[in-house]
This record gives sequence, C-alpha cells and structure tokens, in this order.
Amino acid sequence: MTLINSKLKTQNSKPTKPHIIVRDLTMAYGTNVIQRDLTFNVNQGDIFIIMGGSGCGKSTLLRHLIGLQTPAKGQVFYGDVSLWDMDPDERERFMRRFGILYQSGALWSSMTLAENIGLTLEEYTDLSHSEISEIASFKLALVGLAGFEDYYPSEISGGMKKRAGLARAMALDPEILFFDEPSAGLDPISARLLDDLILELRDSLGSTIVVVTHELASIFAIGNNSVFLDGETKTMIATGDPKKLLAECRNPTVHAFLTRGEPGKG
Repeated sequence: MTLINSKLKTQNSKPTKPHIIVRDLTMAYGTNVIQRDLTFNVNQGDIFIIMGGSGCGKSTLLRHLIGLQTPAKGQVFYGDVSLWDMDPDERERFMRRFGILYQSGALWSSMTLAENIGLTLEEYTDLSHSEISEIASFKLALVGLAGFEDYYPSEISGGMKKRAGLARAMALDPEILFFDEPSAGLDPISARLLDDLILELRDSLGSTIVVVTHELASIFAIGNNSVFLDGETKTMIATGDPKKLLAECRNPTVHAFLTRGEPGKG
C-alpha cells in the first residue's frame, strides 16, 4: 500500500505548524481492530476532513482525538503535549480547549438556546449571570442567531439547531473545533450555509477545525487537508487536500469515494 501525501503548497506564505499530531494510532474495541497505523498531522488553521465509507471508524477516530476513547496503541499530540500520557484530571482540564458539535446538535430540549450556551460557562467559569447572558447572546450572533436567545430547540429548524450547537461549542473560546457530520439531516441550502459559516469562523477566529463528514459538497467546499480511512484494509490510504487527491490520487477506493463512482471507473 502506498500512502499518498499531498504536496500542494498553500497560498499563504506563512509556514504552517502541526496543531494535532497522530502517530502510529491503532483503534480497537477489545480484539476487534477498527483502524491501525494512523499517522497524520492537522496543521494550525486547517479545516481537516476525516473521510471514508460508512463504518470505517471516522467517528471513532474523532473520539480518540477529543479524549473520549483510549487508543489501543499510538499517540495523539497537541503540539508537544501527549493527550494520553496525561493523568485523567489533567486531560479533562485540557479538553476544555476543545469545542465539539455533535451530529444531532445535542441541545437540551428543556433549555432555551441562551441557557444551553450558558450551561458550560456556569460549569467552568466564575462569570456572573449577566456576563454569561451577554456571552451567550454574542455567540448566537456569531452564528446568525441574534434575537433567538429565548427560543427552545423545538421552536427552530434543523439548520438553526446545528448553528445553535456550534454557538455552544464556542462557549469557552476553544482553539480547536470538532464537528461530527455537521451537515447530516440538512437540506442542500442549509448545508451550504453551514459550510459558509464554518469557513467564516475559521477565517475570523483563526481556529483549527476537524470535521467528520462523507458529504462531497462539504468536503470540497471547506476542506484543505484530510485523511481517508479505508474500512477494508483498516488503515489510512490517503492524506492531503481533498481537491488535490481528486486530481492526483490513483487509489481506486479513494477515487470512487471522491467521484461517487465504481472503483476503476470514471
């Protein structure tokens, strides 16, 4: 197997540096290996796509990156810090630097949008109620939901729920945002608006963003770096800019995925 690395140089002349470093990572449930020998970098400011077919381990990899699932082997570094060499309390504190948008949005149905955002701030800061309310309003405005503070999740659309979930993910001003299938269940227009929002947030906040998705439109619209997980060989078979992979990758599995064709065709 040949690992295909993208050599595409970015338009930005500033050198990029790895924000997340994954080395020789093996993921397993007991004796059942999901993926093995994963080695890749997520650079500062990337919108990094974790892609591959259904059941290949994309969401499992995300859980390893955010500290929810222990590797069978290998390391995940944030800069020079090894996530899995920390003691549990230290790792929990470190994980507050992450913002996570779950596939369903995962909003508390009994709380307003402002209360959903404020819950994290109440838990981990000493801010006053008025300060928390002000921050919640600001975060909702960032995602285009100004004026919706007192709405409940049941009163807004699916696309708005995703944006509200994103506002909550940004509550603690994380340096890295993780999205699990952000476009799942959205119509094409809502999905495109969410993609545009992700790009705007990356550019305005300077965040590094990691996205699990199988949606081709999103992959090509927002991704500048990626890893492709193969369910058959149970390892990665490509990494790099998705548009570069589409143009140059000769692996039939990757080509079929990126064109939605049959391996060896198209």
